Amino acid sequence: MSDLLKQAAENVGFVLVFALVIAGVFALAYVAERLIQKKRGVKEKIITTRKIAMIGMFSAVAGILMLFEFPLPMIAPPFYELDFSELPVLICGFAFGPVAGVVTEFLKVMIKLFIKSTSTAFVGDLANFAVGCTMILPATIIYHLKKSKTSAIISCVAGTICMAVFGTMFNAIYLIPAFAKLYGIPLESIIAMGSAINASITDIVTFVIICVGPLNIIKGTMISILTIWVYKPLSPILKGRK
Repeated sequence: MSDLLKQAAENVGFVLVFALVIAGVFALAYVAERLIQKKRGVKEKIITTRKIAMIGMFSAVAGILMLFEFPLPMIAPPFYELDFSELPVLICGFAFGPVAGVVTEFLKVMIKLFIKSTSTAFVGDLANFAVGCTMILPATIIYHLKKSKTSAIISCVAGTICMAVFGTMFNAIYLIPAFAKLYGIPLESIIAMGSAINASITDIVTFVIICVGPLNIIKGTMISILTIWVYKPLSPILKGRK
């Protein structure tokens, strides 16, 4: 805990950016859920006691899954790793709405930080939250507008595309330069790691297109398939139905 606070103090500017991203995503999720309720002609509490319990459970599972990361060395440098922590987050969002999904995504990152601290000066943790939410938000919004198996498939495809596009742009514009600055690593050295995998990588644009984009597509596709497979049998249990 003390190490985490020390690292946060050393990277105040980056933590502030993290906080602004979190606030913006929460606000977007809240507005989206209210608009969905209005469209469907219902008005209910966004957060209930049952939702809190379910969010806590799914956050704990997601936080643990986040600890089990593995690289795909044929696609991206080893500091990019794949995990399945978005699976319980998306299931929770499908069951209880966009706000529940975003809260679960946030708590997942917090649980991981308390267990393992940060190994990327918060860069990787911000990336995981922000990029994860670009899949969770559109997927849960689309699904809750019209709940059906077809809608679930469309929402997962849309979420995967959004995550791939945003993740690629976010890495190029902010995350990779921030990572290089915080660790004092020349940007050219990071690009060289990509070039060692694929000779077509010559700059930051080709780096994110060839490495980051495919990684997010693979992750989104795997999470989507697993969610569609397990959500339907789980849904009645999660919502307290027999």
